[in-house]
Amino acid sequence: MNTNTVSQLLAKDQFGLEIEIKGWVRTFRANRFIALNDGSTINNIQCVVDFENTSEETLKRITTGAAVHIKGELVESQGKGQKVEIAVTSIDILGDSDPETYPIQPKKHSFEFLRENAHLRTRTNTFSAVMRLRSSLSFAIHKYFNENGFYYMHTPIITGSDAEGAGEMFRVTNLDAENPPLTKDGKVDFKEDFFGNETNLTVSGQLEAETYAMSLGKVYTFGPTFRAENSNTSRHLSEFWMIEPEVAFMDLAGNMDLAEDFMKSVLSYILENNREDLEFLEKRLLDEEKTKPQAERSEMSLIEKLKFVIDNNFKRVSYTEAIDILKNSKPNKKKKFNYIIKEWGADLQSEHERFLVEKHFKCPVILFDYPANIKAFYMRLNEDGKTVRAMDILFPGIGEMVGGSQREERLEVLKEKMAALDIPEEELWWYLDLRKYGTAVHSGFGLGFERLVMFATGMTNIRDVIPYPRTPQNAEF
Repeated sequence: MNTNTVSQLLAKDQFGLEIEIKGWVRTFRANRFIALNDGSTINNIQCVVDFENTSEETLKRITTGAAVHIKGELVESQGKGQKVEIAVTSIDILGDSDPETYPIQPKKHSFEFLRENAHLRTRTNTFSAVMRLRSSLSFAIHKYFNENGFYYMHTPIITGSDAEGAGEMFRVTNLDAENPPLTKDGKVDFKEDFFGNETNLTVSGQLEAETYAMSLGKVYTFGPTFRAENSNTSRHLSEFWMIEPEVAFMDLAGNMDLAEDFMKSVLSYILENNREDLEFLEKRLLDEEKTKPQAERSEMSLIEKLKFVIDNNFKRVSYTEAIDILKNSKPNKKKKFNYIIKEWGADLQSEHERFLVEKHFKCPVILFDYPANIKAFYMRLNEDGKTVRAMDILFPGIGEMVGGSQREERLEVLKEKMAALDIPEEELWWYLDLRKYGTAVHSGFGLGFERLVMFATGMTNIRDVIPYPRTPQNAEF
């Protein structure tokens, strides 16, 4: 007899089947009714124990959190909420759970408490739903790129370059921390280090992905990235995952087409394949919204936000036009924005991005042609000499979701930009080589995976959409 999953059994309507199942006890009431869950679905299956034929010792061991192996008959449910239940013929306790110390009791827990018990928090409905959605989104991303002719590449985790130029990187070294070798001028001699120079954990795989795009045509990375930014906000992690496609012979317009199609595809996938989890999380959010003042409540439910992205064409707007709209908007004129837009060149904040999406255009927005001085060195300089071929995709409720650009393919222009930012040519000689040997227009974008999971689940803290968050002063588990 094959072991079934809860999701399989709940989908059956063949009564009288002999089945067996393994899972964890969510609740046990009246010495008779077990609510069993195995992680395959948000729903539990009810298992009805014949307590007259079950030993008292076994009944005492059926506690919340215990792992059990149940054999029985699939029968029509006598209660409401599900059409089938299991009439138990035998039950084995695979692993006891101490009811006095088990932290995930059947009651409401704060997210802060569950972060402290991150190794057990997927035993709750909320976190099991979030992590199933995370898994489905990951699969949908690989599926999309595979079906569209992209090659998956693994870019280095250890690197000697800072792709973003932010300088907030974690150093990788095997030098003696207390007595490192020094140069004649008293500085740490990284020539004596394991790799022979100073190395760090990567903040992006983009530069390396560009090298492969310029030979394989279409590539993407999907891997861990790291940033030593001492920020403890609900939107920052020190370790996170990035999706970064790069495509040769594609300009900014093609990049925008790709990003829009990609986002619609992956969100459509979870809407089709994770409906129960989405509906559960939507209900949780609606209940949470009821506790907020009317002015702070969201105008769209979770599923409505997903459909808002899937069903609408993304509006393409230049940064310059967006600045004019924001400068003349009521929130700006009445100083309702926390950051007042005064002039061209301002770096847009989430409140501005959300205004454009939710209030002005009422659809997802792609902003393009940003000021060069607020964007990275590798973005292609426009003919006006002051803007670059950058683009950001803005979503409701969260603001920026995707950031990308047409890359600077002209050698001399790239060298000038690097010099202006004091980026040594010898550090990125291989990147410059791409502009010497068969250079061509190429583009790509980056998407922070956890931001996507936040949007898709409605979770408001990024620490709740990754299994074990890494943040300042926290690397537990």
